Amino acid sequence: MDIIPHNFADWKVCIEKKCGITLTPEFAAQRLARYEDESLTETRRFVKLYGQEHLLRIKSWFRQIIDQEIETRD
Repeated sequence: MDIIPHNFADWKVCIEKKCGITLTPEFAAQRLARYEDESLTETRRFVKLYGQEHLLRIKSWFRQIIDQEIETRD
């Protein structure tokens, strides 16, 4: 696995196992809201460090977490 994950499965392992963060739909929605606002310092810093392409991947992965919860409820 790369230092910066390039797929959902590796990213999920990195966040949940290595960082100890539970990827709940609530957490995903909060992070997604932050990363959707590219005027925020935090988001601009993320893009500077990891690039626009990675930001797009991260946002899609947070959406995937949210969508999985919605599918489970239906």
